[in-house]
Amino acid sequence: MTRIGDVILTARRAAGLTQEELAARLGITQAALSRYENDLREPDDEAIAKISEALDVSPEFLTHAFRLTGAIAADAHMRRQKTTKVSDWKAAEAKLNLYRMRSAFLMRRVPINPANHIPTFDPDDMTPADAAKMVRAQWRIPIGPVRNLTRWIESAGVIVIEEHLGTKRIDGLSQWASDYPVLLLNADLTNDRKRWTLAHELGHLVLHSNYFDPDVEAQADAFAAEFLLPRHVIEPDLRDLTPPRLIALKKMWGVSMAAVFEHAYRLGKATSTDRQRFYRNMNARGWRRNEPAADAIADETPELARNIGQTLLNTAGLSRDEVARLTGRREAAGEVVFLPPETRLRAL
Repeated sequence: MTRIGDVILTARRAAGLTQEELAARLGITQAALSRYENDLREPDDEAIAKISEALDVSPEFLTHAFRLTGAIAADAHMRRQKTTKVSDWKAAEAKLNLYRMRSAFLMRRVPINPANHIPTFDPDDMTPADAAKMVRAQWRIPIGPVRNLTRWIESAGVIVIEEHLGTKRIDGLSQWASDYPVLLLNADLTNDRKRWTLAHELGHLVLHSNYFDPDVEAQADAFAAEFLLPRHVIEPDLRDLTPPRLIALKKMWGVSMAAVFEHAYRLGKATSTDRQRFYRNMNARGWRRNEPAADAIADETPELARNIGQTLLNTAGLSRDEVARLTGRREAAGEVVFLPPETRLRAL
């Protein structure tokens, strides 16, 4: 069970505040704040009111006893580069964990009934590719490219959130929040990388929620490859992989040229020499960082979290501030995840 110290610590890190900075805002010593965060001292009602105001969470949220799947301090599946600064990935993890708490806080009182669900498999019993086939079959995804992957993932009750993470070295991260997962996606990614990251994180949720394997990242990539580029459909097209052909395949399947080529390599349709030549060519053209045809892949906007808020506004007769409080916020100002943009009527 998550205690108040975990909630304070997570909300502080998600806000980008150090202990010293938050203590100064609260008018207390850093040592006193540290005792709160380590559950060595229980804050009184006055302290809770000040902390909730400083961190923009409601007092009820701050004192809620959360029961979350997975640890709060560090347990997220994260797709990031090895050179990512520790401070960056800890900040991203804190953002994810705060969204997990907010989602669990909301779903406790406003349950949803998704059309699909996230199945879980033991990677020792099922290959990532077979798991991807199983998910596609269970969700009844049509043969061929996955159109609007974000919508399919949200149909299984996953709260997808796009946010600027302050670095391009982190693509995304995910973890369960009670009955439903939360997936945090870096808004600075190109659309092809967003789609691959979504499928990669889905692979983590399917394969690694109950089981751990040292090769989790490779397994998640293998899941993403089969989920987005099913072998029995794309294999005949993985030949003569010239730049024009790769660009055409990118437009068709909604993934990067590199992802298509890597899939061809894994399936034995390209040799190691072909792979070296491909990356030399990509480097020479400046395409490793900026592939062509980036604007050919349609935007996919997460809608589930916002739709929940809109439904509460429309059917429950709640105000925007009341909806915000159901998600753990003090008020609606600045809320863009669980509430639609506020519309104001203009006099004509």
